[in-house]
Parts: sequence; structure tokens; C-alpha cells
Amino acid sequence: MALRERVLIIAPHSSYRSSAFLDAAKKLGVEVLFASEGRHSVVSMYSNGLHIDIEDSDGAIETILREASRFPFRAVVGTDDSTIELAARVARSLGLRHNPAPAVRIARFKDEARTRLAQTRIPVPRFRLIDLRRPLAPQAEQVRFPCVLKPLSLSASRGVIRADNPDQFLSACARIHRLLQAEAAEQRDHILAEDFIPGVEVAVEAMLTEGELEVLAIFDKPDPLDGPYFEETYYVTPSRLDPALQRQIRDRVNDACDAYGLREGPVHAECRLNHQGVWILEVAPRTIGGQCARLLQYATGQSLEELVLSHAMGRQRRHRRSRRDAAGVLMIPIPAAGILRRVEGVLAAERVPYVEEVSISVREGYQLVPWPEGSTYLGFIFSRAPTPGQAEAALREAHARLRFVVAPLWNIDTRSIDSSTASVRQYS
Repeated sequence: MALRERVLIIAPHSSYRSSAFLDAAKKLGVEVLFASEGRHSVVSMYSNGLHIDIEDSDGAIETILREASRFPFRAVVGTDDSTIELAARVARSLGLRHNPAPAVRIARFKDEARTRLAQTRIPVPRFRLIDLRRPLAPQAEQVRFPCVLKPLSLSASRGVIRADNPDQFLSACARIHRLLQAEAAEQRDHILAEDFIPGVEVAVEAMLTEGELEVLAIFDKPDPLDGPYFEETYYVTPSRLDPALQRQIRDRVNDACDAYGLREGPVHAECRLNHQGVWILEVAPRTIGGQCARLLQYATGQSLEELVLSHAMGRQRRHRRSRRDAAGVLMIPIPAAGILRRVEGVLAAERVPYVEEVSISVREGYQLVPWPEGSTYLGFIFSRAPTPGQAEAALREAHARLRFVVAPLWNIDTRSIDSSTASVRQYS
């Protein structure tokens, strides 16, 4: 009996994309091996997989190539920002479809990405590198306000803060520095300060094949994202933007991919639109995060992870139409810092016409941490409808029916314990 094709998925142990890639591999009828740091994991796909040190890329490549000599891989895919560069290097060594590793690195780090776009005359906001080890007040004098301060490598808008004046600049820098130290981030001594770009924001999911960009979906973000923090909320597709503007978005993202040197695989981009045109906020050679990828399945008939694996293996994609025209997701924002006691109104929210599912991801008793330090949404609401407007309206109505009960966190001074009972706050 002929052996099935095998793919390698390189994933950090904490990745929430791994299960989706495992499901996709099963649907495609291919074997999958995970390379991760999960030697002692209770999750079988990690504990039974290939154990590597992601921080030691040379050692990891040696381990993977040794495994490939025993049983070849048909494709290599990195799931997250921390693994896509390693995956590119492995795929190159094995002669498989890949992006150039230097191009992946440029796209990963915001300062390098901004510099490359500016060099190729693609419009980018005015930006400066801020050295957190040096006095900040003199550096603030070189910044135009309002500005947006960003870590160089964190994703999902973590640590991204708008500052409207020097005092807010100093406060935001200190806050981001604490986050970077706590996260042991790869780049923790510098952040980016760039002009705030007003306008409408969209997300783009696409696929590159030999340098040609195919847009899979453009997501409208109907809520204004003006700060001071930039937590995502609503995504709705297909976009309601004028088709000519959608073509401009596609061309601008394609130009950015060319500037970085990206050639193959998934692309997730974020853009701002205003009277000056289309501005690139981010172009990453990976898929969209979280459960938002489900919207692509509504639009294409295949999961995003199936599309990624099929592309990496050189398989022809099956084109299938969705049974409905529009879909949306609300990434339920954290209502307040504290301990989640319960979420009420889930059944009422699921009864809203066009709502497909209300999924609460955080269990009762867990601590809630809002943006910009937070990294987890409380859950997701999905809708499908005949029109984008109806899909959006269903999400808003469902969210309005939810009530979040959150207990505040208390810092207890053991020298004088207050015996009073903490009150419980309700948010709706």
C-alpha cells in the first residue's frame, strides 16, 4: 500500500491554530507531524510530534532534516509569527514551496517592514524608532501627535497605544516596556512611533502563488478604530467598499508583498483607507488569527487551513460557492479587568436571526485582561445572512443580549486585611 503524503506543521506549544491545521490535514487525506516544544505536553499532537527548540533555529532545522530523510515531507507550514521564518528555512532546505526567509523576517518586524516600504515609495506613515533604554522626553520632541506606539513584533494589536501629547507618549512607552519585559519579547528595547492615520480600516486574506496575489476576502471593520487601544471587534465580508477601491487595496497589498520579497503562501494584511489612498498597516505571511478564519470557509467552501496546506503541497484548489452571500464575526471584547463569573443571555443571543453561533472561549473563574496587555477575546459570535448589513446587524443585536458578570481583582495588603466582601459588577 502506498504511503500517504506527509506535511510538517511547525507550531509554538501555545498556538490556537494547530487543531484547525490537524483537521484540515485529515480532510485532505494527508499525514501530519507537528514540530513543537511540547515534549511534556498533555496534548497528543505535541507530545507525539517532533520536539525542537524554536529559539535554536539551526538545531531545529537539523532535527527536522534528519526526520525528513527518514520519511519525506510534501510541505512545511509555520502556524504563527514565531515559526514562519523557521518554516521558510526548512522548506528551502527540502526544495519545497516557500517564501525567502529574509522576506519573512522583514514582514515580521514593523521597523524593517516600514523601512522597506518607504524605500520602494509605498506610502507609509511617518515613523521613528524609539529606544526605551534612553531618556524618552527628548525622543518625544521628534514625534508628531497624534502618534501610535507599537511593539516591533507582537501581533493582534497587543501593546499598540495612541498618544495625543508628550505626557501620553511617556505613559504609553512605560506601559509597553513593561509588557515587552513580561512577555520576554524578541525585541524589547525598541518600539515604533508612527503618525496616526485616520480613516476606515479593513483586513485582507489572500494567497500568493509565484508572486501573484489572489484575494480570498476583504473584511470590513465597521467600528471606528481610533484608539487609544486597537482591539479588533467586527469583521464582515464581502466588503461593501466600491469595487474600484477594493482593486486598489489588492494592488497595494500586492505591492507590499513584492517590496518584502514574499512569493508563496498565505497573506494577512491590515489597511487604512482615507482621501489620500490606501495605507499599509501590516502584511504578514501567515493566516488570520483565532476563529475568524471560519469566515473564509463560508466564502470559499474550504477552511483557510485546507487552502494553505493545498497550496503548500501544490494541489489544485477546489472552487465552491457558499450557500449565503455574507458572513460576519464579532470578537467579543473583554468588558473589564477581573475574574469572569458568568456570561448570561447566550441562548437569547443565539436566537437572533442570522446568528450561527455564540462561542464563549473563556471559562468561569478565569482572569480577564483587556487590551493592550490582553491577548484573549472573551469569545466569538458568528453570523451568515443575505447581505453584509444584515450580518453586521445580527452580530450587534446578539452582543446586546449578552451580560457579563465580572468580579474585580483586589490587591490584598496582609498587614491590614479588610474583611468586607467584594462586590460583583455587571456589564452589559
